[in-house]
Amino acid sequence: MTKKERFERFIAYFSEHQPVAETELMYTDPYQLLVAVILSAQCTDKRVNLTTPALFQEYPTAEAMAAATPETVFPYIKSISYPNNKSKHLVGMAKMLVEEFNSIVPSDVNALQKLPGVGRKTANVIASVVYNQPKLAVDTHVFRVSARIGLSTNAKNVLQTEKQLMRYLPRDKVAIAHHWLILHGRYICVARKPKCAECGLTDFCKYYAGIVSKAHRNSLN
Repeated sequence: MTKKERFERFIAYFSEHQPVAETELMYTDPYQLLVAVILSAQCTDKRVNLTTPALFQEYPTAEAMAAATPETVFPYIKSISYPNNKSKHLVGMAKMLVEEFNSIVPSDVNALQKLPGVGRKTANVIASVVYNQPKLAVDTHVFRVSARIGLSTNAKNVLQTEKQLMRYLPRDKVAIAHHWLILHGRYICVARKPKCAECGLTDFCKYYAGIVSKAHRNSLN
């Protein structure tokens, strides 16, 4: 199977079985999504969604967050991973958003990455989800699942994975493919023990082919 054919099978399967796929982070505007994505680094969306309601009630706008201090933000996010750093990032991000971007979350990924706490992945999420740009954010789920399925090959880091996926994904499928891979990795192709029996991709999955091949070799011994 060629790489092009593998991508076609991947898109065909999810287009039929999961035509709607969106972020599971709760937000009402670009500022809130930016805050949520910053908090989600090395943390589950579920935990973020439990944390943000009180945070957004206290700091509903970039201006409100910019007027805060890391010390006042910390109690609201103390259950999140790395709360000390993230409280500093949130306040710093909000101040820069107000002072340099007129409180408007920028659409340009390079401008986004100037904000404290915003790396390439977060910038791509905002550009994709908020501004409908063909940008692909690669997190641990996307990195793992794309390698297992065979959409990426020998990628050493998330940037290499992003470049390989962008090479074959149609522009109009980039945004939803990001969510397909994340959700599949979150609920089916989990890290420690993937649920292959529940997966609809086993007929072209390289990881599953390796399991079958190993089982066959063992049966011959």
